[in-house]
Amino acid sequence: MKTWQCALELDSNRNVVSGDSRKLSEAIGRAADLRIVTEFRHNEHIDVASPNSELIREVAEFGVTYLLDQKWVSGIMSLRQPIELPHGFGPRPSMSYFLYNQDGSQAIARPYLDGRDPKVSPLSSMATSSVEMPKYHLFDSFDVETNAPSQNFIYDFDLFRYCVNDTWTELLHHSSDGKVVSGSLDELVDAFSSGCAIKLGIQGLCSDLAVGPLATNTQHEVFVHGGSAYYYSQSKLLLIGTHPVIRVAPQVPLKYGSRNWDFGWLLVRSDGNVVYRQCDPNTLRFTDHQSKHSVRWFVR
Repeated sequence: MKTWQCALELDSNRNVVSGDSRKLSEAIGRAADLRIVTEFRHNEHIDVASPNSELIREVAEFGVTYLLDQKWVSGIMSLRQPIELPHGFGPRPSMSYFLYNQDGSQAIARPYLDGRDPKVSPLSSMATSSVEMPKYHLFDSFDVETNAPSQNFIYDFDLFRYCVNDTWTELLHHSSDGKVVSGSLDELVDAFSSGCAIKLGIQGLCSDLAVGPLATNTQHEVFVHGGSAYYYSQSKLLLIGTHPVIRVAPQVPLKYGSRNWDFGWLLVRSDGNVVYRQCDPNTLRFTDHQSKHSVRWFVR
């Protein structure tokens, strides 16, 4: 339990209560795992018609984290299906890619998985907060009638507590052409062969999404857990498949927009080559894309 520490806490107005954003960004830059604690009332957030004012505490896992411009932290829930508290799941199977920024601003992208025939043309619309939920402040929404709607908003949770597990050790950093910047492939292979978990920090993974008039040149590193790994002992090549990754066009703060995000899986190699099996959230069709990236490899 002592491995988890609060790096930053905000109040309902998103003022700093304890910790600071520098402490959070430094931990995420070391591949720390991120969980965010929030609190809310059932009849303020779940069912506004309910007499139940019970306080609910949520602790959410953010399996994909971003470090933007080496100082700004964003996290995305990468494995969450919509939950309808306290009974079960939401009415339509989908992924709930909730996104939280270090300033408490939030967003959600929701690719539906139930196979309905959706409109695929991107549609954007502005919206205002519902008067029935005064703590919910909607900034904008996109592609509302497609298979992949998204929103950017703030919900005034009673608190935002950013907790980190900063126990990963960096063993290898290589450039996009596989040249060792620091660390050792041999040490990484020894740790991998001993059963250690692997986490990756991949630089520039979302650069191709930064297009259009609002594109930025935001420097970014995306952190994601590795799964099964393979080592070619003669050619000295380590490969690993990752957990699901959600890519978003890099900007500060991180936001969803029309066609500026997707999801999929990565095959990462120690020579800098990366294969991205991309799922188009509007069509749910898969395509493979190859690119080269500087990668940092962490073990635990």
